[in-house]
Amino acid sequence: MPKIQTIFKRYEKKYIVTREQKENFLEDIKDYIMPDKFGESTLCNIYFDTPDFRLIRNSIEKPIYKEKLRIRSYGVPTAQSDVFVELKKKYKGVVYKRRIKMSYLDAVNYLCRGLKPETKNQQILSEIDYFLLFYPKIRPAASLFYDRTAYYSKEDSELRLTFDTNIRFRFKNFDLSKGSEGHYLMKDDKAILELKCVGSMPLWLTHALDKHKIYPSSFSKYGEAYKLIFNAKMKAKTKKNDIKSEE
Repeated sequence: MPKIQTIFKRYEKKYIVTREQKENFLEDIKDYIMPDKFGESTLCNIYFDTPDFRLIRNSIEKPIYKEKLRIRSYGVPTAQSDVFVELKKKYKGVVYKRRIKMSYLDAVNYLCRGLKPETKNQQILSEIDYFLLFYPKIRPAASLFYDRTAYYSKEDSELRLTFDTNIRFRFKNFDLSKGSEGHYLMKDDKAILELKCVGSMPLWLTHALDKHKIYPSSFSKYGEAYKLIFNAKMKAKTKKNDIKSEE
């Protein structure tokens, strides 16, 4: 069984593509890529934040440093399913990710109830512990789900390409074991392409991106979901105030 990677340092670029762009792009690069070991899967995530959404509000401002904490599952988990607790940081465009594998029940008990899991990776656990101490009121803030198709380069396994579609979210009922239903974030003819690499991108990839007019886009699934909910609340509040004024 291959060793689970727990530490990542890489560049990540995102692009919003149409269905047509995706199909033509994949056709052009098919000789250079292979399906990832996870292939096609539904990613289920719980993002943690403070009661005033400090982390995502800071992230939306595009600072040189930002961080996030989440539980990630490949597929809808049961209590004993393996999931990852992930601490992700980005500094000057470089992404640093640390993650620990544990059961879904252990992950929830750890992050929500302070019950530490048994793990050999004490270093990463200590980093997550520090994060929890720094944000003492952190709690589940949003659940996000999306269907992912993943590939990697035949020349360089560190170069990965993922397409995320059917992005949906919940700001209530965070429990991933209850299913992956939620409000849809974008039109079903769009996908988020994400390129993950340690160094520079190969010429065949940059040529394909240019050919199909696929350009980088700043896009955060959690951030976009938060803005949708925040704007909806502000509109509702404004409408309520307008009604009171008329009275």
